[in-house]
Amino acid sequence: MKIGRFVFFITLLLLVVSGCQEAYKGNLTPKDFLGSSDADIFVLDSIVYSNAQDLEWLKELPYIVGEQVGEITKQTSKAWKFKSGTSNKLPVGTKIYKTDTLAYIVVVDGKEIPYVGMYEG
Repeated sequence: MKIGRFVFFITLLLLVVSGCQEAYKGNLTPKDFLGSSDADIFVLDSIVYSNAQDLEWLKELPYIVGEQVGEITKQTSKAWKFKSGTSNKLPVGTKIYKTDTLAYIVVVDGKEIPYVGMYEG
């Protein structure tokens, strides 16, 4: 009877631990991108957005620029310094706009540049 309880306890423990691992998977972080010299990202509301101007399907997608949802307030290449409003390449003061698509738009030197959210899953 004690062996049965032990096996039950170990099985339950393994289920709990494997369930907790999945819960901590979460979205991608700046650290996931900043190892590449091509990285061009910003963080807004805990989501990393990556430059998507080279995505063919996105170039062909019509969109309407909506309201401003954020602004770049800090620039850094250190992942641990990222918070909402931080970018590694966009200049401080760059406005971030919502669209009627998956992309957000930033305007730099009069040019609209699309960024898309990098979600795990």
